[in-house]
Amino acid sequence: MAGTKMAESEMSVRSSRELWTILLGRSALREPAQIEAELDRHWDRLHQGLTYYKPPSSSSAVKVKENKDVAQPLKDFGLRISKLLGLDERQSVELLQCYLQEDYRGTRDSLKVVLKDERQSQALLLKVADYYYEERMCLLRCVLLLLTYFQDERHPYRPEYSNCVNKLEKDLVSRYQSQFENLFKAEAPTWETHGNLMTERQVSLWFLQCLREQSLLLEIIFLYYAYFEMSPSDLLSFTKMFKEQGFGLRQTNRHLVDKSMDSLVDRIGYLSSLILVEGMDIDFLHKCALEDCTEQHQFSSAPDVIKEMDKLLLTFGDIPHHGPVLLAWVLLRHTLRPDESSPVVRRIGNTALQLGVFKYISTMLKGLGVSGNNCTASTAKMCIYGLLSFVITSFEEESLQTDGVATQCSHLIDAACEVLSAPSLAEVFWEMKPNMGLGMILDSAVGMFPHKIGPLLQLLTALLSNKSTVKKVYNFLDKMSFYTQVYKHKPNDVISKDDETLWRRQTPKLLYPLGTGQTNLWMPQGVLGQVMIGGEQGYVVRWEHSYSSWTLFTCEVEMLLHVVSTADVIAHCARVKPILDLVHKIISTDWTVSDCLLPLTSRIYMLLQRLTSVINPPVDVIASCVNCLTVLAARMPGKVWSSLHHTGFLPFASNPLTNMAQCVSAEGMKAGNYGNLLVQIEQPRGEYAVTIAFLRLVTTLVKGQLGSTQNKGLIPCVLLVLKEMLPTYHKWRYNTYGVRERIGCLILELIHAILNLSPEGEDQGSTPTLQSLCIYSLANTEAGQAVVNIMGVGVDTIDMVLAAQPSSCGSEGPGQILIQTVKLAFSVTNNVIRLKPPSDVVSPLEQALTQHGGHGNNLIVVLAKYIYHKHDPALPRLAIQLLKRLATVAPMSVYACLGNDAAAIRDAFLTRLQSKTEDMRIKVMILEFLTVAVETQPGLIELFLNLEVKDGKEGSKEFLLGEWSCLHVVLDLIDSKQQGKYWCPPLLHRAALAFLLALWQDRRDSAISVLRTKERFWENLTTPLFGTLTPPSDTTEPCVLETCAFVMKIIGLEIYYVVSGSLEQSLKDGLQKFSNARRYEYWSQYVKSLVCHVAEMEEEGISSFPETQMLISAWRMLLILSTTHSDVMQLAEDSTKLKLFMDVLDGTKAALTTPTSVPCLRLGSMMATLLLILLKQWRSVVATAPDILSPLSLILESVLQADQQMMERTKAKIFSALISVLQIQGLNGGDISQLPQLLLSVCETVKDEALALIDNTRHMRQMGDTAEDEDSMETDSFRGPQKDQRDGVCVLALHLAKELCRSDEDGEHWVSVMRKIPVLPSVLSAVELSLRSKHNLYFTEAALHLLLTLARTPQGAAAVAGAGVIQTICLPLLSVYEVSNGASQSFSRKSQDSACWPGVYRLCMSLMESLLKTLRYNFINEALDFVGVHQERILQCLNAVRTVQSLACLDEADHTVGFLLQLSSFCKEWQFHLPSLLRDVQVNLCYLCQTCTYLLHSKKMLHHYLQAKNGEALPPGPLPRTQRGPQTLSKEAAGGGEREEAEQKALLAVQCSLLKILSKTLATLQHFTPDCCQILLDQSMDLAEYRTLFVLSFTTPAFDPDVAPSFGTLLATINVALSMLSEMEKKKEPVSLSIVSLASSDEIQALKSLLMFTMENCFYVLISQAVRCLKDPSILPRDKQRLKQELSSELSTLLSSLSRHFRRGSPSSPASGILPSTQSKQSTPGSKASHEGQEPFIQLVQAFVRLVQR
Repeated sequence: MAGTKMAESEMSVRSSRELWTILLGRSALREPAQIEAELDRHWDRLHQGLTYYKPPSSSSAVKVKENKDVAQPLKDFGLRISKLLGLDERQSVELLQCYLQEDYRGTRDSLKVVLKDERQSQALLLKVADYYYEERMCLLRCVLLLLTYFQDERHPYRPEYSNCVNKLEKDLVSRYQSQFENLFKAEAPTWETHGNLMTERQVSLWFLQCLREQSLLLEIIFLYYAYFEMSPSDLLSFTKMFKEQGFGLRQTNRHLVDKSMDSLVDRIGYLSSLILVEGMDIDFLHKCALEDCTEQHQFSSAPDVIKEMDKLLLTFGDIPHHGPVLLAWVLLRHTLRPDESSPVVRRIGNTALQLGVFKYISTMLKGLGVSGNNCTASTAKMCIYGLLSFVITSFEEESLQTDGVATQCSHLIDAACEVLSAPSLAEVFWEMKPNMGLGMILDSAVGMFPHKIGPLLQLLTALLSNKSTVKKVYNFLDKMSFYTQVYKHKPNDVISKDDETLWRRQTPKLLYPLGTGQTNLWMPQGVLGQVMIGGEQGYVVRWEHSYSSWTLFTCEVEMLLHVVSTADVIAHCARVKPILDLVHKIISTDWTVSDCLLPLTSRIYMLLQRLTSVINPPVDVIASCVNCLTVLAARMPGKVWSSLHHTGFLPFASNPLTNMAQCVSAEGMKAGNYGNLLVQIEQPRGEYAVTIAFLRLVTTLVKGQLGSTQNKGLIPCVLLVLKEMLPTYHKWRYNTYGVRERIGCLILELIHAILNLSPEGEDQGSTPTLQSLCIYSLANTEAGQAVVNIMGVGVDTIDMVLAAQPSSCGSEGPGQILIQTVKLAFSVTNNVIRLKPPSDVVSPLEQALTQHGGHGNNLIVVLAKYIYHKHDPALPRLAIQLLKRLATVAPMSVYACLGNDAAAIRDAFLTRLQSKTEDMRIKVMILEFLTVAVETQPGLIELFLNLEVKDGKEGSKEFLLGEWSCLHVVLDLIDSKQQGKYWCPPLLHRAALAFLLALWQDRRDSAISVLRTKERFWENLTTPLFGTLTPPSDTTEPCVLETCAFVMKIIGLEIYYVVSGSLEQSLKDGLQKFSNARRYEYWSQYVKSLVCHVAEMEEEGISSFPETQMLISAWRMLLILSTTHSDVMQLAEDSTKLKLFMDVLDGTKAALTTPTSVPCLRLGSMMATLLLILLKQWRSVVATAPDILSPLSLILESVLQADQQMMERTKAKIFSALISVLQIQGLNGGDISQLPQLLLSVCETVKDEALALIDNTRHMRQMGDTAEDEDSMETDSFRGPQKDQRDGVCVLALHLAKELCRSDEDGEHWVSVMRKIPVLPSVLSAVELSLRSKHNLYFTEAALHLLLTLARTPQGAAAVAGAGVIQTICLPLLSVYEVSNGASQSFSRKSQDSACWPGVYRLCMSLMESLLKTLRYNFINEALDFVGVHQERILQCLNAVRTVQSLACLDEADHTVGFLLQLSSFCKEWQFHLPSLLRDVQVNLCYLCQTCTYLLHSKKMLHHYLQAKNGEALPPGPLPRTQRGPQTLSKEAAGGGEREEAEQKALLAVQCSLLKILSKTLATLQHFTPDCCQILLDQSMDLAEYRTLFVLSFTTPAFDPDVAPSFGTLLATINVALSMLSEMEKKKEPVSLSIVSLASSDEIQALKSLLMFTMENCFYVLISQAVRCLKDPSILPRDKQRLKQELSSELSTLLSSLSRHFRRGSPSSPASGILPSTQSKQSTPGSKASHEGQEPFIQLVQAFVRLVQR
């Protein structure tokens, strides 16, 4: 860490254990060059061997004292170590530093305390002693490793090892030999010499270490001589040394040997013996003998040595270890000097045979094979192979036997089998001449076959090593030429020669007493047989008969089946077991032969059934049967399972399994023959061959991916394991060490296999599957507790077991099996938690995992402490993985569970994370664990972040990185200078960035604040974004994609959360650089190519899909951010934006137009979202883009054909995008080839969706789904088949259809499409149903918009009317505003923007208006029907303006008046059909006119009303909907000014609405009053046709329903309009908020036109009504006079104001009459549009005034 003086983190001295780990290739240093560098650095240490560790010396002590770099307490402690271990003082201090770095389990602070405390420091001393012993062993193991592989071509580091061995070779042996002598002569330490800690136990440990080192040294010497020649003098010296040491039995300290050390002492003896045999070089001797050049052998020229050796060896013979040495010497003497040596040779040879040399050899080879480096064992086998071959070639077999033919022969065969099991020897054997060497043993075994089946089959089983040897063995057995039989008496059916040496069969004979029709062997007549042994004892006859042994084996199995319940069963089992073992080995080596063995393998099931049901079953044969089935099951699980099922061997269920409770209770389950065997035979005996075979078989069946029914059949088997074995297996009786661990390992392997099955596709139902049963049992029964206990073994126990193993154990030692078991337990627990169905109750397993035990012994601590395990890097990795899982799912604080150990464990984690040589995968896992902890474990992550508060000003907190902060490592890992170095591979870089991203996502501000200000942090972070990735078609390392994704996300989060002003300058520079380096274009292109790649890889499926998705998602986030933060992100150029946009479009197209697979659709959906956002945000860019519609319409077509369920959201996005494009780009000049096809697709969708909606709505109504809110807006809820939503496919398709119809103005396309597809009828039916049921609001709204668009053109209007729109809308619309009792719904104050049913009513009104306007007389009857049906609502609405001024209410009034305006053109028809309604409407319109005028006139009153009605100031009501620009998006009112402005805007909006209503009302009234010209000019006009609308009164309008509208009202209206006009003319006043300041110039222009229109109509109505009054005979002349006077004066005043106004210049009125189409004649304000004389309506008024004044 930053400044650890106590123990430097990267030490100059590499410990031997670390060196060993590196040489094994288990560290981060994996490159040959790195291995070579390590060997160069340390070869001297390897060369010195154990003498590298020097004894104490005064000069060294002085050096330690003078060293200033080491703290004093460490020096003092180093001296104590030196005293205890007898080790050089300087090396003691180095040893202590290494120990503290690698194995110390406390924190640096606790170390100070430990060193001061006597008891604690003693314990530490003993731990350092253990560490020292381990170091010495590791040093020797390194040398052993080099010697093992330096000539192995398959080893990756062979050249490096070889170079090093060549350097070491010179005097390696002499050094190591002297070290060996020193060790066995060493005096045991005592407390007088080594301090009072050297207790008896320590002395015993010292001696154990001494034996281990001796054994390793001998192993090294043996391997050395396997490759290099030994000189005769060396052989002599070794022989003397070993004799003196008694081959390990005469140790100086043999009084210290206890039982546990026997195996080590034996091993020393074996290796001593082997070294001497290897030294005699028997292989070369054999070769010399064959080629007759014995003088070439090194011993032929050393007669003195031979004499010496003769003398020495004649004294041998008291220890079994002497046997092979004597045997080898006999060969040597016999071959080199056959003449002079016979008596000596005979004596020595006899001694060897009396020592039982062959039995010893097989024992020795077994002993070496069990433990230890398997290379040593195989080298030993090679050595003995040479010896045995030569012995058997040189001497007769009989002469090699002392005590009884049979036993010695079987020992010889055992030895041969052991030898031949070495991997390459079987092949060597088959290539030799058959009568040479061990081939002669095979010959003699054949000679006794099939009388003795065992020896031959034992040999042949050993000779099977690979496929070629299988063929040889099969053919060898298939063509046998001799058949040996033994007879007690001479049979009757043979005739013999006189000397009884040759027999001949007289009759043919069946060799097995089996029934007819069964396989049998037949010996024909006339076969000759040679009598090998004859006489009183009986005859051994070898018949010359050719047959296939395979047929014979089948007969043997059949015989066993016949005699299974008789006394002969044991003898027969002994014959059948070797057959089964041979079959097992053959099919496991080469499966192709299995068909030929079918007669045998098919009988195994029957055998299993019969043998397991006898009283005392032959366990070994049953185990062999099950082993054979396991191999068969690996290839054909279904067949094996169905045959096994009927044997009754496996556990089974007597009742069908229905539910989990029944399964777990094991109700109705039978244990089967195996279960009984386990309880009655195996457990009492303590031998478990069948159990081991059974577990392997079940595991193989599970892995065979049987179908679900077979898997259900396996449930009883698995349940037996979970209930009866897993919880109790550790309590069973065991005879052999290591079996318990193996059974535990196999049980967990089985569970692991089940949990890794892919979940079964068929419906799970209630019946449990294998997987769910396992998960349930482990989570809820004692099986889970058993697994927890296995995980709780703990790192100390594992280290002890490993330490107790002899030498460098191979992969099969008890320690390795224990580690494997614990790893499986981790994996199983992890999977159970991952797959467990979610529930509210905490399962017992989770409780056991997370409970706080007393004394800190809870499982979390045990798991965390596996970080201290150094032997197998996978163990700590899996422990951390499980911790990661628990930290995510379990509701507990890991930090609290760690208790006092927290800091020490953190230090251990960080030490491994920092180490340059640590295995990369552990580092990645630690970082992943911390990444999860950021979110779920606040305490733990604070501990790891280790931030310290800087002493700054009060109140402001600044943080610094503490010495033990994980951020140091993370910053190192992302440092761009470190990238590509061996200790920072891409995966680790990715993990570091994932951790940083977690900090940003979780907003860990303290850590982020430290990081973002770190020098070069942003530069290092963004480095990956400037790299160039390989194109996606090449195999990209997927983690690189993730790395870039994480960086993008971190940048995005930083930009999003930090105000742009406060961003770090370095980040801004980075983004500028990103933009300048054209990286936006690069990444856009890359992401596009990624998407295209996924789309092309379609069939194969893409391996790195999650990473691809993550990168695309991160890029999407950056782009979306850039639309709102373009200033910071430096993405301002339109050309770049266009490029990015087109890439997104191409990517979307690629993903969505391929034959769809799930990954493609996912990416397509993501890209479509991005496309949509960019369309909305970059409108200006898109407007300049080339044709976007074509690709989009292609995408739409392909999406519409894809799977419905998955495409729902994507369809909606594509529709939405099309709508946006149409709005932005239009149809590009009206020419679009896709339009017909697009229309067709869209209309098809609309029709289908509408029909589906109808079904769904009916279904919902039947269900009585009243609970649903009237406009349900859960956008995230699961979408049913048809749910009405604002962004649903149906609604968007309708909107798109609307846009397309709008684009296709002349209707040439849509008419033909609508003829083809019944869109309108289906839409109208759906609308009708929706209106009646008041469901599907959004759909109804969208449908009406479409109809409205169609109704604007004559063709469209005709189509809509023809489709029966009035039947659809007229009556059903009633249910929209009528509450259940028939009363009408009152007018709401809801904002008009959100969709609502009143809005639907307003749309229907507009639709009627539009149809009537387009179709005129063709629609008048329907329009009158509509008015008739809805008259109440219409009148109510006109009245309501007085009481409710909400925008929604005004909007409805506006629509209503608009419709009445159209209808008023047909006064005559209206009068004829609905006279009373017409009268009511006229009256109500007049009153409406009065209300509007009043409200417009008195602003304060209106403001007061709005406030009173809404309780508070209105929400900022939008301006008329179409014209809402971005400037109305007011922020939250921050002060009075803003609030006032908001209120003013609301007021303005209401005024605009009122003005619109007023203008339309007057326009309508114009139709109800006589035509001006006509009434002025035509004297004979019928006045009765027109009613008087306004009373003769000139008061200003009152806000009172009792005051009738009068001429005063009309005059007031003109006045209000005029005053509003003049108000607009004024420039912005300094204080008050005028209209001008609130609205845009276009809006003002429109308002002015509207005011003019209002005035014109008002004058018109006024004049017409006045003339009507003047001409009316019923009015008194006095009143007429008054009318003339008032009008004359009022109008003159108005005229003068008007003329003033026009002189200033004002917009001309849209005097075209009915609608305010402001575009047609609009001149800019300020240009003098016309002279006051030329305004037509002013001239009219002037004329009228003149008329009145006359």
